[in-house]
Amino acid sequence: MTKSKSTGPRSRGNLRIGDHWNAITIIALSQSNPLKAVAELVENSIDARAKAIVITRGKEKGRHYLRVKDDGEGVRKNADGEPDFHYVATHVCDSIKRHLKAQGAGGLQGEFGIGLLSFWTLGEDLLLTSAGDDGRTWQMHLKKGDQRYSITQRPTLFAEAGTDVLIKGILPGIKNFSGEKIQWYLAAELRDRIRHSGVAIRVVDRTARAEFKVEPRQFEGRLLHELDGALPPQSEVYAELYLHAHSPANAVSLYRSGTRVLGNLTELDAFARMPWTSGYVQGIIDAPYLNLTPGTRLGVIQDATLARLADELAPLESRLAKIIEDQQRAEDERASRDVLRSVQGALKEALLALPAEEYDWFDLHRGEGKRRPRTTAHAESAEPLRADDQAAAIAAADNQEDSEGQRQFFEYAGPLFSVMISPTSSVIEVGGSRVLRAIARDRARRSVEHDLAYTWALLEGEGTLDHKGGEMATYWAAAEPGLTRVEVTVTQGDVACKAEAQITVAASLLPKAGSGNASYQGLPGYTFHKAAGELWRSRFDVERNLVVINNGHRDFVYAARSKMLKLRYICRLFAKELVLKNFIGIPPDQLLERLLELTLYTEENLR
Repeated sequence: MTKSKSTGPRSRGNLRIGDHWNAITIIALSQSNPLKAVAELVENSIDARAKAIVITRGKEKGRHYLRVKDDGEGVRKNADGEPDFHYVATHVCDSIKRHLKAQGAGGLQGEFGIGLLSFWTLGEDLLLTSAGDDGRTWQMHLKKGDQRYSITQRPTLFAEAGTDVLIKGILPGIKNFSGEKIQWYLAAELRDRIRHSGVAIRVVDRTARAEFKVEPRQFEGRLLHELDGALPPQSEVYAELYLHAHSPANAVSLYRSGTRVLGNLTELDAFARMPWTSGYVQGIIDAPYLNLTPGTRLGVIQDATLARLADELAPLESRLAKIIEDQQRAEDERASRDVLRSVQGALKEALLALPAEEYDWFDLHRGEGKRRPRTTAHAESAEPLRADDQAAAIAAADNQEDSEGQRQFFEYAGPLFSVMISPTSSVIEVGGSRVLRAIARDRARRSVEHDLAYTWALLEGEGTLDHKGGEMATYWAAAEPGLTRVEVTVTQGDVACKAEAQITVAASLLPKAGSGNASYQGLPGYTFHKAAGELWRSRFDVERNLVVINNGHRDFVYAARSKMLKLRYICRLFAKELVLKNFIGIPPDQLLERLLELTLYTEENLR
């Protein structure tokens, strides 16, 4: 009886590969990205000090192929001066580059000795061609799924320098990889390797009959020179970062010695935080000491080298976060100005269309030591505007900026495009009158004033229209209540535009409760106050001339998801405050009617 060997705690041994061919198969199929396999073939050419590389995609005798041809040093030679294909085929996972790196050679990227095998993820056959010192050309043939290799002499008239890698029988899923797609991938994947080596790479797509030049990827935005000195002096890390407008597509890639290993740094848990997740920064972080995952060559091993990178980037992260914070603040201020300009413009258009005696501007004041708010032209008036003069005052507001200094070319109005009547809808008492004004505008909504002819007419209802062919007309109501429609036609040369106004003649009118006099009237600005959990949405602060908006309210949080939705929400808050100011003490149902009226005319002009 044979005794079995001890399996106690003292038993030791070395790991060995039980099935070498199975290991080679696993390695050959480990590359998940076929474009990465193409990039590795190009990197082999760059390591061979090639100055020109041509990648050709085409079809021959019904089979698709991909060729990578360079003018580099070719395959290493054996003692007879011939390409040492036997070494290449029998030293999988024992790259000569790893030995050269150990001896101090620089500028080499490969180290695993498995890059050539990744052709399994591209096609069926690989033909590797290189010339010897005697001028003869040799070729090695590898076939996917086959352990054997063959080396033959290839008859040529003249030997060509460099290496020719031809992959035939391109797999079905790879046939759709166009030359343009290969170009864009290599431009990002090998960005710094192309820049530092100066190699010229062309992609010839014979299938699409197009040719592309691979240029190192150019980032968008402003290069952050403020980050100089943020890395430790002894650090080998290279950072090239650009501040760009916020976009989810903005990302910082991780490189090792000029080759991209991660498209987005935030794929690593150590960097899944601000500022890398902000969406404001794009660029590269290059750390030559990182250890790559050998199988796919995508990603890094999360060992001490990654922890070292995180420590070295900590000062840079702090400085970058401050820059992004300043950028966000500037964008918020700019967005607030744009929102206020849109809301004020929409309200101004709405008040043009609504009866002047029913809607007044906000009552504002000039507090001592406070800057006078720049809202509309009504803020310049020391007295509240009379109802009959409001339309004229609004017209003056349109032209206020033109009167200050010389107009620029683009500030002059173009040809007639549209017309409106102010007010578009109004209610008057029987026997009363209403002054109507036609406002002509060009395509950019600038006021048109020259070479215009006006024609007024009553389309429906009773009453009389007093006009003298100008932009103003006076409607005199009949003695009975009713509904009247007035039309104006404005012509400029061959262009004619029409607009209508509706006048309701009522037996009697309810007096409007006002809020008293103020130093001047206009539209205020707004500010935010975060009061999460409180029910109020907005308040008009009389002391500060501001509409205070609760940006902690759930409705504001919901609206802030979309720029246009947020703009409409703020506009409705302004309309609510304006209605509350103009209609104090009226029943709730009438208050809601007024709110619907004002928001209808306001949102029509919101942009």
